[in-house]
Amino acid sequence: MSETPSHPSTVAEITVVGVGPGDPDLLTLKAREALRRADTVAGFESVLVPVRRWITGDVLPMRYADQDRVLDDLAALARRGKRCVLCVWGDVNVSAREIIDRVRQRVDLVHLVPGISSVQVACVRLGLALEETLFITLHARAGHDAATRELLNALRGGERHVILLPRPWDLMPRQIAQLLLAQAVDEGLPVHVLQRLTLPEEQVTPFTLASLAVSEEEFSDLSIMVFPRVGWTGAAC
Repeated sequence: MSETPSHPSTVAEITVVGVGPGDPDLLTLKAREALRRADTVAGFESVLVPVRRWITGDVLPMRYADQDRVLDDLAALARRGKRCVLCVWGDVNVSAREIIDRVRQRVDLVHLVPGISSVQVACVRLGLALEETLFITLHARAGHDAATRELLNALRGGERHVILLPRPWDLMPRQIAQLLLAQAVDEGLPVHVLQRLTLPEEQVTPFTLASLAVSEEEFSDLSIMVFPRVGWTGAAC
């Protein structure tokens, strides 16, 4: 007898799991249970690496070039009543909006399982209080003009720390520094670039805006930038 129901499921559901910044030990218990129970788990190939030990069902790796096809396949399985999970880096509420919107367009119900974010880890590494910090992301594919204006206003005000997520394909730390210098931001402004947080190759590197703009380093796609507020001494939070 076929395992496929003769009629589509009345409610197609997908669970989106935040897998944390990369350290498998930071995956939440709820996320582990969702992975263990899933019939199929999808996600970008790099995202699946730290969580494969908890996956017991089928795996659907995806890339930017084929993510729509993979999400269509995952939704089709959900309509057949299969337990389906999509994994995203970090926390589902940080820079995962676009992929979650893609999932919502395909199924009836989306469950979100939050995770640890690199934003939280960055605060720990540099001793920042989250309530004194502004978070800005450039991840939106639709454009970054509004986020760039917000970043410029925050840096010129200097009243709060700023945590910035670069855009991996074209707005990486060096390009962002060049953009800010072109807008007459102080070339001596301190900025930290944190790469691959919680992973064995983790790096936390201090720059000035001027030194970052000419850096020849090939920064990881898993990078986060921190601009400390004016007068910050690095005291632990």
